[in-house]
Amino acid sequence: MLRRIGRFLLCLITGFFIWSFLLIIVYRDLPPPVTPLMLIRLAGGADIDKDWVPISRISPNLIRAAMAGEDAKFCQHRGFDWEAIDNAWRQYQSGRFILGASTVSMQTAKNLFLWPGRSWWRKGFEVYFTALLELTWSKRRIMETYLNIVEWGPGVYGAEAAARYHFHKSAMDLTPEEAARLAAVLPNPRRWSASRPTGYILGHASVIRARMPEVPAGNPPPCGWPETRVSFWAQLPDLLKQVRR
Repeated sequence: MLRRIGRFLLCLITGFFIWSFLLIIVYRDLPPPVTPLMLIRLAGGADIDKDWVPISRISPNLIRAAMAGEDAKFCQHRGFDWEAIDNAWRQYQSGRFILGASTVSMQTAKNLFLWPGRSWWRKGFEVYFTALLELTWSKRRIMETYLNIVEWGPGVYGAEAAARYHFHKSAMDLTPEEAARLAAVLPNPRRWSASRPTGYILGHASVIRARMPEVPAGNPPPCGWPETRVSFWAQLPDLLKQVRR
């Protein structure tokens, strides 16, 4: 009996690792069709309004605003901002309000593969997927995916859908102020609106707007990655030839 349970757990763990690696490879080049959060919202009665666009069709203003508001060290870290994590841990130990320590990489992993929640074991999965993303994807791909799947309103996902929903324009045409407002509502986009901002959101957007020119986003943003790169699928024939050898 114990041997059967052991075999089952081994198969389960092995299957999970295979599944996660396959998804990481596939999503490295192809747009994810749906995320767990989208399905959860859909089950709750919300629609899914999304339109994947390459990062070259997203305004650099929004890229800089996302970094200024969510993760100013995005180009410097390897998925984890250890200084922010240490500060959050100290606040947790002292019983104070915990400031967010999630990076854009961590939020991409959470939105792409996981469900909302604050349990420690869900956080463990988030750390695992974040490490995979940083090992196999470019910073440019991580930011591109993040801006295309993040929630920006009830049933509204991604920069293009958000720009059209809130400002009736393409994501490429967002002004610095509009981009800052979108970044300002990211902590709770179902409560706050970029097109109908409260005084708090306007103030937060003002802070983000002031930080945007100082964010080390590279040229082109984020992080100076080039527009083109060889995709996994283009490399696949050569990889198969090497395996056969």
